[in-house]
Amino acid sequence: MVRVFTLASGKGGTGKTTVTINLGTSLAQFGKKTCIMDADIGMANLGLSLGLENVPVTLHEVLSGTASIKDAIYEGPGGVQVIPCGISLQGFQQSDPELLKEVLKELTDSLDYLLIDAPAGISRDGVVPLAVADEVILVVNPELSAIVDAMKTKILAEVVGGQVRGAIINRATPESIATVTQKMEKVLGTRVIGIIPEDQNIRKAASAKVPIVLKYPASDSSVAIKKLAAGLAGLTYEQKEMDSKDSFVDRFTKVIFRGRK
Repeated sequence: MVRVFTLASGKGGTGKTTVTINLGTSLAQFGKKTCIMDADIGMANLGLSLGLENVPVTLHEVLSGTASIKDAIYEGPGGVQVIPCGISLQGFQQSDPELLKEVLKELTDSLDYLLIDAPAGISRDGVVPLAVADEVILVVNPELSAIVDAMKTKILAEVVGGQVRGAIINRATPESIATVTQKMEKVLGTRVIGIIPEDQNIRKAASAKVPIVLKYPASDSSVAIKKLAAGLAGLTYEQKEMDSKDSFVDRFTKVIFRGRK
């Protein structure tokens, strides 16, 4: 049976879509049948990030009742399946977010994991992805405004019956991570389950429309994402010899989480 994770953020620009793409690709690389879905029916960009902006059927058509979800699934990089959303205003207007609940029933037996890229912020369109997930994962930047906005999203998720798995600190820097992590856990009331460092290779991979875990697999951010994916799947990520040196994440994880053991 499929396990559904919704990735959410309190504001745009946290890198949530990039995290969703790379987590999904990593899970697929681990041999898990994985699909990533763009549920941002108003401001979709997951498909754009993977070169799927011109496909004939998207989640817009599915949520308007004119197409089957199976017709909106495309093969993505690294074996991950992708359900993009359309980018037209008309498609947005004709979509009914409530139909997402029924759509997920059709995916139950064909996948191990479904990662839903939810709309940023608090909106009607964003409520359903929070409610249908087995667990919600918050993607947060290490800055006060992002943390406060993420807290609002966490509260909304809990109000609609969602369970928050934890938070991912994205675009972390050595200066920010040492001071922000514990504060973030205290403010959000949930644990930090992953730390992804700021990495210029992410922009290079995005320009090529290729997940960074495929284009730059030994980069610090790729290693962090693969470790996070392994944790979600209950696996242990074994770094290859080329990744053997302690990464950014290794160094700071040892410092931050030493006292929790």
